[in-house]
Amino acid sequence: MYLPAAFRQDDLGELHRQIHATPFALLASATAAGVQASHLPLLLEPGEGELGTLYGHFARANPHWRALHDGGEALAVFSGPDAYISPGWYPSKAAHGKVVPTWNYIAVHARGPVQLIEERDSLLRIVSRLSDRHEAGRPQPWAVSDAPDDYLDAMLRAIVGFALPIRRLEGKWKLGQNRSPADQAGIRQGLATSPDPHGQALATQMPITD
Repeated sequence: MYLPAAFRQDDLGELHRQIHATPFALLASATAAGVQASHLPLLLEPGEGELGTLYGHFARANPHWRALHDGGEALAVFSGPDAYISPGWYPSKAAHGKVVPTWNYIAVHARGPVQLIEERDSLLRIVSRLSDRHEAGRPQPWAVSDAPDDYLDAMLRAIVGFALPIRRLEGKWKLGQNRSPADQAGIRQGLATSPDPHGQALATQMPITD
């Protein structure tokens, strides 16, 4: 990921919070058949390893997992809010006109070696933790244990799990930090009043400047 110093996010807590907030990731890896990518919900266990460990699973019918080998590197991309930035939001447009459009966004890249998991109890732990994470807070949370055992066994045979211990973690918070405080305030105002919910969400992530 192209990472200018002004946009670099190195705070591990912030990076983990973003992963938790946007758990549906793009998992990509180089294979003999070329680059393959799968869209998967991933679970972060922050206390496992120096940078945390990601867990997820493929459908067994997905050929992507067959092209992976234990220890081979994969990249998980977590995309946060993003939005078009209009030059009309910059006060500097009226001053000199030297402005162009851009796109602001938040993204986290996590790289590490893939460890495939096919053992039943380990798969059960992965799907149980994923379900518990997303069912939390519901009035009547569903649990994996609610499903009949024979049905659950069939579902587990239809997936292949994996662990990805994070070896490299990068974050990019492109929020206009390279602009003047006045232009940053203009971006924030423009995003906050935009009809685009992604823009509104991005506005809440921008730092307040004097």
